Order: sequence, then C-alpha cells, then structure tokens
Amino acid sequence: MTQRAEMKPQLNPLPAGQFRRTSSRKKAANNICSLLCKRPIGSFPHSAGDIHRTNLDIIRKLVCQKNTVFRRVWTKHSKLAINYAKGRIYFDNFRCCFNSATPVPQQMYEMPRCSKLEKIEDALLCECPLGESLPHPSDYTPSLLAVTGQNWLLRISADTGEILEKIYLGSYRKFRYINWDVPQETLVLKSIQTKSATVSQEDEGNTRAVLFYLAVFSVFPLSLVGILEITKHIFGSTVTDAMISHGMLIVMHSVGLVRLYSFERITEQFMKQKHVVGQVCSWKGETGTIGDFPFGIPCNIKPTESLPFLFEVSCLENAFQVGGHPWHYIITPNKKKEKGTYHIRSLDDHSLAKNGIRDMSCCSLEPDWIHFHPDASERIIHVGPDQIRVLRLKELQNDSYRHQVCEDFAILATRDKEVNKPVTVTASGRLVKKRFAQLDDDPEQETFKIVVYEDELDLLTVVAVTQTEAEGKAHVALHCNDTGKLLKNIVLLESWDVTHSHAVFFDRDTLIHIEERPNRNFSCYVYKMLCNIED
Repeated sequence: MTQRAEMKPQLNPLPAGQFRRTSSRKKAANNICSLLCKRPIGSFPHSAGDIHRTNLDIIRKLVCQKNTVFRRVWTKHSKLAINYAKGRIYFDNFRCCFNSATPVPQQMYEMPRCSKLEKIEDALLCECPLGESLPHPSDYTPSLLAVTGQNWLLRISADTGEILEKIYLGSYRKFRYINWDVPQETLVLKSIQTKSATVSQEDEGNTRAVLFYLAVFSVFPLSLVGILEITKHIFGSTVTDAMISHGMLIVMHSVGLVRLYSFERITEQFMKQKHVVGQVCSWKGETGTIGDFPFGIPCNIKPTESLPFLFEVSCLENAFQVGGHPWHYIITPNKKKEKGTYHIRSLDDHSLAKNGIRDMSCCSLEPDWIHFHPDASERIIHVGPDQIRVLRLKELQNDSYRHQVCEDFAILATRDKEVNKPVTVTASGRLVKKRFAQLDDDPEQETFKIVVYEDELDLLTVVAVTQTEAEGKAHVALHCNDTGKLLKNIVLLESWDVTHSHAVFFDRDTLIHIEERPNRNFSCYVYKMLCNIED
C-alpha cells in the first residue's frame, strides 16, 4: 500500500478569487557563466535560500549539458541487503556506511560486528530541523534511527556510527519496522504480526488477542508519544494491517475496507498513563525505568470500546492513496475485474472527478501504477509499460462535476509501430495475420520500469529497459518535471534482468543502481557526472 499526504502548495491570489501554484523553479539565467559570476556577490532579488537554489540550478545545467557523461566509478557486491539514503550507502544491515557524495564512494564508518539477534532490522535517516533550539549538541547532527532484533531503538550518528541514544522497547512483542508518521518529526515503530493469538492481561481481568503494537516517538528530542495496541476486539475481526501516517491511524481489513481514525483523539481518550523515557514508573505491580532494560516501555494506549472512524472506503487490495489540492484519494474499486482501473475521488464527499476513471487498458505481465506526485504540485503520475502520464486536478465552475482530471504532459516509450500490427504484408504481397498480439511490456520493446523524482534538480528520472539478444539493457532518461521534455539519457553498463529486483536513485550528480539477484546476492553500481573534454 502506498498512502500519501502531500504538502500544501503556495498560492498566489488572482482576480475573481482564483489561485495558482507558485512555480517551483524561477526563470533560469541564460547560461552557467552568468550564474557563477552572480553567486559570489549575492546579487539576487530574494535572499532566503537563493544562493542554494542558484547552486542547484548550476548543477542541473551541468547535468543536462550535451558534453556531460555519467561514468560508472564504483561497484560493490554483498550477501546482505544494500540501502541508500541521502548520499549514504549502507551495507551489512546498516553496520557499514559509505559516503556517495565523494568522486568515488568512501567508507565513513563500520560498526562492531554483532549477532543476528542484535542486527538492525530497519532504519530511517533523520536530519535536524533548522532554526530550533535542541537540548543536546548531538541533536544537531544527522542520525540514523534504527530498531534492532532485540527490541532496542537506537539513535546512531550518521557520520561516525557512534550510538548516541538507546531505548529498550520491551519483550512483549518483536518490533521490526520503522517509518515516518510526519517526516523528520514523528516516527512509528511497528511490531510483527503473529497469526497465533498473543494474549495480554487487562486491568479488568479479561483477555484478548493483540495483533500488533504501534510505538510512536517524537524525534526532536527523541521522546515517547505512546504505544498503541491493535486488537480485533476493538477494530473488527477482519483487521489485517494498520499504520499511522500524518496523525491518522489507518486500519485495513481483509474485505478491502480501509478506515481512518484520529490518533490524537485515541491517545487523549485511552492513554492509561503518560510515560517519559528515563523516568521511574510503576506499572501493574512492577517498578522500573522507562526505556531501560529489562523494564522497557509498557503499552499505555489501550482502546476499550469501538471507535468512531473519520473516513471509510472499500477498495481492491487495500490500495488507498491521499493527496492533491483540494484533498482527493485514489482507489481501485473492490472487484477483481476492476484491477488496472483507478478512480480519483474527492475526500470530502467521495464524488468522482470528471475524467477521474483512469484505465490504460494495458496488455502486460506487470500492471500499471499510479500515485500522487511527490513534489508540491499536487499532480498525479500514472505509469504504464509504454507511457507515463502526468495529470492535474482542475477546479470547475458551473459544472455538475466539482473537479476535472486534465493531462499536463505525457512521456511515450520509443516503439516500433509496425511490430504490433495485426496484419503484415510480405515482400511477395501476401497478407499475414498474427494469431497473438504483442504484450505492452514485451522485452524486445522499450518498457518503463521505474519512475522517481529528483526534488533538488526538479527532474523526473525514468528507467527504460530493452531486451537485446541475450541480455536486457537499461537507460536512465532525465525529463523536465514541468514539461516532460527529455533533457538527458544515461546508459547503464550492467545488464538489467527484468526478473530481478532493482532500485535506482538519482541524487544531484550521482546515479545509484541497486540490484537484488537470486540467493540474496546484492550489487551496488555508482555513476558520477563527468565532463567529456574530448567533446
């Protein structure tokens, strides 16, 4: 499931009460030389962040120049998963970190070896906020927030690997997953879900099965909000999963139902006792320090009655996304025959937007996918094997529909139109009719596999793959995020097997490709921007 709650765009007033979004990119200077001349003296009309934006504009121009090439400078293989976050490549369950911002990745630190039980299960990179006073000097350094196999929440220096803080979560359930509630503000730890009933004793003496626990922390400074238990007794017998995002508890059911609750309201109504990390606490006859071993953190948010939900929708495979302005959501109707069809509806009254039913009618092995654009434009990206369509919500006046889905631009794969014709003519003039139509994601045709957004350079990064003879070849196309215009093509040297798992990251002047092959064989390929002097 991919749920999203996008940032609100800046609005500029226009006549007749209309609004428009402030452009994410100001009008660019004519050339790099003029930008470089202005940068030292700071001759900019708006000061806040202007030098930084100018620097990024220079990088964008350099990246897209014709004589700029991307050369593979580094390759590393591993038997454990490889992760990437903001200029850092992590190996060996986050134990070893490399800096990818240097011309060739350099090792930043390597933490001591540990047992499988002590290894890091999941982690998030956290950066300190600007303009805020924090209690400890170490709070100002980037850190890795990690959950270990023995239920410790660690705050690790992202530069040195030093453990800055340790909080023991408890032994009543294994916590394995970590994610943002509000990015860089509030995080959520989620326990594993066991099919067998895990029994927790309530104050009243009755028992019930706890599916999993959600532990919520604020990160500046690292402090506990509370630990919530999810039970079928309260949330329904068909509950299969739950998560917290942007202050909403999202509960998913096996029948395709998705319900949203206010986490703040649940906390206010059902918190048994406020816990503070580091303080002594008495809980059910036991006394200990919150966050210390072996006491840990008792579960202190236990709903005792059915909760009113804020929003409910039925959708296929619990695929539910929120975004846009005003708020809309995207679902597939809860019928198997509707798979591949997406409805864009208003979050306010469930009304369908005009042109809000999107169906690419793909004939392919892999389905198309759709999501709200991660930039602040409130747009929607719909990706199929041979096409990418960037859509926009437009408010309507004097119409039975309140909003309309319009196409901003489309990116089409390079295809041989003659290949998929049902009837072909031989050299002798004989008509030959094909018995089968070619798939839209046929390996011999250029097919889109990955689409990611580079926020600093405002570029759409599109990975397209074509099978040539015995192996697949991939290239990374950089497109203007505003118009879809192709600005740069980068050819990957390594072969691309469509049956393997791949991840691609484009970060300023660095391109990173991570591949997972069978039997847990991982590879990381790093490309760097270079100026081709020969040209």
